Amino acid sequence: MNVNLRSKGTLAAVALIFLSPISGLRAQSTAGAAPVKIGVLNVRNAIVATAEGKQAQAQLQSQFAPKQNDLQGTQKQIEDLQRRLNEGARTLSDDEKGKMQRQGELLTRRLQRGNDDLNEELNAAQTDIIDTIGRKMLDVLDRYARENGFTVVLDTSAQGSPVVYGSSQSDVTQEIVKLYDQAYPVKGGSPAASTPAPASRPATPAPAKKPTP
Repeated sequence: MNVNLRSKGTLAAVALIFLSPISGLRAQSTAGAAPVKIGVLNVRNAIVATAEGKQAQAQLQSQFAPKQNDLQGTQKQIEDLQRRLNEGARTLSDDEKGKMQRQGELLTRRLQRGNDDLNEELNAAQTDIIDTIGRKMLDVLDRYARENGFTVVLDTSAQGSPVVYGSSQSDVTQEIVKLYDQAYPVKGGSPAASTPAPASRPATPAPAKKPTP
């Protein structure tokens, strides 16, 4: 899928779960205690990169392929009507042109409704995947952060993220993906390595303009 997997609640939770009060951070620094250890994690990329995320992406692609193919067929019908109208601009009767225009308008409405329904179903399926993987990833991140002394872990993929710069040494994304795959191995074999990222939906044909004579 480009499967746009979205879940604001889960992503926000990841960004904030290890965020200590600012006053506490200042107190540690001024008191000469151990320095604050901050990490960054691209939650969206991490979910996509897990074996479970790739497997879910492949399943979504297979699940929604028939509907996508049907929409592409409708799109082709509209394009064929438009071509016939253009080619027959001087030879078709007004009745024939009117009939083809009405047919094109009907197909265009059908295509629009199909696009809307597909996007709604796909968004719901993607949200379920994000929530399922995201909740388990929080547990993995919690253990990793505590075992490695992180005070704060920020989500760089969150909308409005405060992270302007993060060194590669502070990025824990790959470690979290690796630990997640160890904790939650996929069943039924490994997913295909070429599976596209779930962050976007399978491309659906854009609504065509209704045929005009």
